[in-house]
Amino acid sequence: MKAKMFRALLPLAILFTMVSCSSDDSETSVSKEAVVTNYDYNEVELRLVQLINNHRVSLGLNPLQVINHISYKSEGHNEYMIERQSVSHDNFYQRSQSIIETLGAEKVAENVAYNYMTAESAFAAWKNSPGHRANMEGDFTHFGISVSVDPQTNRKYYTNMFMKEK
Repeated sequence: MKAKMFRALLPLAILFTMVSCSSDDSETSVSKEAVVTNYDYNEVELRLVQLINNHRVSLGLNPLQVINHISYKSEGHNEYMIERQSVSHDNFYQRSQSIIETLGAEKVAENVAYNYMTAESAFAAWKNSPGHRANMEGDFTHFGISVSVDPQTNRKYYTNMFMKEK
């Protein structure tokens, strides 16, 4: 009885094995992230874009072009920081790799800030910090910015990402 059942199920087992082990290139290929083209800038974000570009131009540097996708990535990091109630550069590698792969960046840098009431005060803090200032004045071509308000505390979280195009 066992032998008859085995012989009856053997062809099904072989067929199942052949089908389940086949490879499909579409499953193994890495898909490129879709570029976000729309971003709704608030007044503080627009003011920071102006302050950073004015500062760069005053030093003889190129103004940076805003890319909505970078602002979207920056907003995602603000949401992460708000959720954790902590300012950080956590997961910067993943954000920068996403920008490198999606937008073809050569390099990426990031500034974050927390609890500044105005664009001017956040900009001043970045300008007075050697590392943040180096990013603002660095060899970059594009950037994105997001300023998000924690709905529970009304404190602002800032993420500003810079990119150099290849």
